Amino acid sequence: FVSYQVEILDWKTKKQLCFLDKVEPNATIREIRLMFHKLYPRWYPARQSIKLDPKGKSLRDEEILQHLPVGTTATLYFKDLGPQIGWTTVFLIEYTGPLFIYFLFYFRMPFVYGLDERFTSSPHPVVNLACICHSFHYIKRLIETVFVHRFSHGTMPLRNIVKNCLYYWGFAAWLAYYINHPLYTPPSYGKKQINFAVIMFLLCEAGNFSIHVALSDLRRNGSKTRKIPYPTKNPFTWLFFFVSCPNYTYEVGTWISFTVMTQCVPVGLFTLLCFIQMTIWAKDKHCTYLREFKDYPSLRMPIIPFLL
Repeated sequence: FVSYQVEILDWKTKKQLCFLDKVEPNATIREIRLMFHKLYPRWYPARQSIKLDPKGKSLRDEEILQHLPVGTTATLYFKDLGPQIGWTTVFLIEYTGPLFIYFLFYFRMPFVYGLDERFTSSPHPVVNLACICHSFHYIKRLIETVFVHRFSHGTMPLRNIVKNCLYYWGFAAWLAYYINHPLYTPPSYGKKQINFAVIMFLLCEAGNFSIHVALSDLRRNGSKTRKIPYPTKNPFTWLFFFVSCPNYTYEVGTWISFTVMTQCVPVGLFTLLCFIQMTIWAKDKHCTYLREFKDYPSLRMPIIPFLL
């Protein structure tokens, strides 16, 4: 076979970092990353972005050298992604914080509200119910992180975890402060409103979990190849008939239910931000599906059936 020569340049300075001789044509980008790592140990594979063009997209690990639009002397560009952290660790940190932060306000620690013993518990049952639902949501997320999720990308930049934790932890504190405040008033329509919201909350949580399991099953053999997700026998997955990312649809539904349950303005604002962010993610994923699969179901929308 004809061996390849691979030249790796810095994506900014165009300075040559290394020259790999006699590379097999069927070598993958992952194998090239490993060769590069041997020469530069501090740039481990997860930290490397290897591109065909300095301003282009990163090449996937499974892409094969001879299938790329290059000659037998290939020029690739390297970008340092910075220190990385595993997605499992990221999610465990992000979701453990809100769980315990909420309890600080729920148990009305003296340093939070500065109260005496008369105000250490709330007279409103919905406050207890909100704590149970909030805790259930994040415990479910932690269980999914450990036992369900399969990540297409193994890591994310370490610097992002500070931003993500500020978002999740900060909002958890803000919501908890108002829901557990001594001056908190329960929903206008009482038990009917609360019971309806709880039922919707549990249905959305069940739907979200079902979608995550269905998506995980697509990669049961450890493959990172993207596939079109389809509905299964589980009725909660039938939302796949209408949207590309029903996990986000159910997630937004969960927070809408929590907003109705608590009738709290900060919760509503958090729900709105969640919806905006998840709509952006859903649109990106929907466009990726359309680009990669010519037979992708035309009826599907990104996040809201028939609308968005």
